[in-house]
Amino acid sequence: MPTNTPELALPAALPVPDRRSRINALDVVRGFALCGILLVTIPPIASTGDDAVVGHVNASVNWLGLLTAHRFFPIFSLLFGIGFALQMRSATGRAARPRLILLRRLLALFGIGLLHFLLWPGDILTTYALVGLVVLLPATWLSRWAEAGLATALIVVSLATGDDRLTLVAGLFLLGSALVRYAVVDRIERSTRVPLALGLLLAAAAAPLVWVQATADLSDAQFSGVMSASGLLLAGVYVCALLVLLRTPLRPALQAVFAPLGRMALTNYLTATILVTVISLGIGGSPHTWPSTQILLIAAAVLTIQWTWSALWLRRFRYGPVEWLWRWATWASRPAMRHRSRLTSGARVGSD
Repeated sequence: MPTNTPELALPAALPVPDRRSRINALDVVRGFALCGILLVTIPPIASTGDDAVVGHVNASVNWLGLLTAHRFFPIFSLLFGIGFALQMRSATGRAARPRLILLRRLLALFGIGLLHFLLWPGDILTTYALVGLVVLLPATWLSRWAEAGLATALIVVSLATGDDRLTLVAGLFLLGSALVRYAVVDRIERSTRVPLALGLLLAAAAAPLVWVQATADLSDAQFSGVMSASGLLLAGVYVCALLVLLRTPLRPALQAVFAPLGRMALTNYLTATILVTVISLGIGGSPHTWPSTQILLIAAAVLTIQWTWSALWLRRFRYGPVEWLWRWATWASRPAMRHRSRLTSGARVGSD
């Protein structure tokens, strides 16, 4: 498989891994982020039709909000950029027109997001697809240093303006893609000291912002800026902590808990809307006034259901059901669904 083509201009030092390899750490981080996103979105999903789009866990007076609000979508945004670049790398080695494959992938995601929007107006998939079309796909023509520079600029602008919806998402998309092109993602599971040192630095920077967010009387604009910055920093702390823990004896437990959820993250993200809606029908009161313990119990119920079906499904099948359809639309060819043998049960690069 070639490592450098005119289509992507991958650096010569960046090896294209075997298509059957899987970056397990990405599955764990994705599954962990899925759990956090669920905690944030339970109240707005349950109150669809009543401030459903902008509602979220109270991030200023609620301890759960301090730990979750604006802390997990940056992780998903980064992972989306990583997944896009891994797909581009795979497509470059397998197809004459790799960007056409990625275009179909983004358009298919937009279609899935539109269907989800009918159930919940807070859907993020359409935003991801559009930002991907406008930013990620054109960035494949950029050099990797230009992509990294643009990512940094967009993230700085987003923090300066408090725009944590589009500008920050675009910056994190490009950052994730740049991490792949600089081979950082290929080495993600090889070091303990780097994520440990980075995590400590991010934690030191985040601590005063979280304190201000929890205690200070800020204007709406100030609060938005502080929450965006603290959310981005804490997201980095969470990712670094997971990467460190994956280098300890806790790795098997973390993989068992989070990897099934992460491998079927798209299916689980979509079905969470249905499960939360059904569960909330039997609960009284306004969802935005539910105590943290109630939100945690609902999340535990949803995640237990999702983990069970994810683990059982992945014993027999290579992809989650929505992931399989998405892959079919991406490649315009129906992929094999069942495992061919035990040896191929972990097939494909961890960007599917």
